[in-house]
Amino acid sequence: MTLETWHENGWLRHHKTSKAEIRSILKLVERDLADASRVEISEDWRFSIAYNAGLQLSKLVLYAAGYRTGRGESKHYRIIQALPLVMGPHLNLIRDFFDNCRRKRNISEYDAAGTISQKEAQDLLQTVTEFKVQVETWLQQNHPNVFP
Repeated sequence: MTLETWHENGWLRHHKTSKAEIRSILKLVERDLADASRVEISEDWRFSIAYNAGLQLSKLVLYAAGYRTGRGESKHYRIIQALPLVMGPHLNLIRDFFDNCRRKRNISEYDAAGTISQKEAQDLLQTVTEFKVQVETWLQQNHPNVFP
């Protein structure tokens, strides 16, 4: 499948991003990474905040490619699943990891407290921190016109 096929299915809409929008998203990511590093908050919240940083980075990738999610449900799912379509199949593993984290986050936010371990929160924070570097490099190389 391609992004254009997703667009035809209504899962994505065309979107024109800007340096200002990308800069704003990166500031959100930096804030969330800093907050997720705070050990005085619960592991559930640290995980959720780190997840949000990863989701924002994934959204940034989609925006840079000229798309945003369509109307309806499953926006987080679509944003995460689009990563390999935009950046390449080498991101299948990170897509699967983020999707697993999406499910865990849903449980910890909506169903049960205390479901996230310290290791899970730390692993997600580390993965998102590394992914940020990868996204910024990709953005500089492939979309320098919107890299702040």
